[in-house]
Amino acid sequence: MSSEKDIESIEEEIRKTPYHKATQAHIGRLKAKLARLREAGEKGEGGGHAAGAGYSVRKSGDATVLLVGFPSVGKSTLINRLTKAESKTAEYDFTTLDVIPGMLEHNGAKIQMLDIPGMIAGASKGKGRGRQLLSVVRNADLILLVVDDMGQLEQIRLELHDAGFRLDQKRPDVSIVKKDTGGLGINLAVKNPKLGLDAIRSVLQEFKVHNADVLIREDVSVDQLIDAIASNRVYVPSIVVLNKTDRMEGIGFRTKGKDAAGAIPISALKGHNIGKLKDAIWGKLELLRIYLKRIGKDPDMQEPFILPKGTTVTGVAEKVLKKHAKGLKYARIWGPSARFGGQHVGGRHLLRDKDIVELHA
Repeated sequence: MSSEKDIESIEEEIRKTPYHKATQAHIGRLKAKLARLREAGEKGEGGGHAAGAGYSVRKSGDATVLLVGFPSVGKSTLINRLTKAESKTAEYDFTTLDVIPGMLEHNGAKIQMLDIPGMIAGASKGKGRGRQLLSVVRNADLILLVVDDMGQLEQIRLELHDAGFRLDQKRPDVSIVKKDTGGLGINLAVKNPKLGLDAIRSVLQEFKVHNADVLIREDVSVDQLIDAIASNRVYVPSIVVLNKTDRMEGIGFRTKGKDAAGAIPISALKGHNIGKLKDAIWGKLELLRIYLKRIGKDPDMQEPFILPKGTTVTGVAEKVLKKHAKGLKYARIWGPSARFGGQHVGGRHLLRDKDIVELHA
């Protein structure tokens, strides 16, 4: 049997098997095998081939944002509106045949925007060069799910999920330390867990994990345990962008649903709400603007360093002083993270957006 037929057969068996305590280990093994087959198929058909198919784009700037959506939802128009990219636009499907990069400059940051060919149903299984297309998504720091009808959203999310993407989720708190001998040592550090030990063992063994110390710190499902073991899972935030709002009145576009309230309605063609979208992108990326101040001088408020949330004073020193960062003695700071202006802090001090930092090394 081909791997695709294997996958279809396993999916059918999972659908037909009722889920309860007695079938938990069996379903866990089936789901683990399904995940393993999909991962193998991705490596065989989407991995090395993707770079030669015009889909390999080098990351640049302070962050990378990807536009994902079905054909003709206006992604090309949107990237042209956000950046100085020159992506062809037309009123027919598949105008974009290659990845079109552009650079959005906002709040002092340079944010790489990538417009990829329109997704189609079955992309996660390789249809429409889907695996090559989705290989680009793995490099993204944020995904814009661009739709012109909220009814498209479920299919897009399903394709991304089946390809290993976990939108707006945290990685399961599961630690697996492999060893040469000794079998499986499983520590379930939760009360009344969803999964029994037999189900956990069946999933691990399907992934060829026979000797390991496993620590599970949260109440995970079968799917979450598989996600923790699989090597191709990508955890990335997303924003839903509802485009073509200038055309929606009286045309019957579906704008209702549980996701409609969180979507950002825009018109890429008319420029409506583009500023709001830029601010939403900035907020989701959780970037910091850090302004440097030389000793005895005024701070440079024109060109901030753009750094990720969670950056410490040591992180700034490594960015600025590079190989001399180990000579850092302390820093003085002004701004949101300072208790008072000019506060003396050490390298572990956590910085916040718009802090001013004076390094003493």
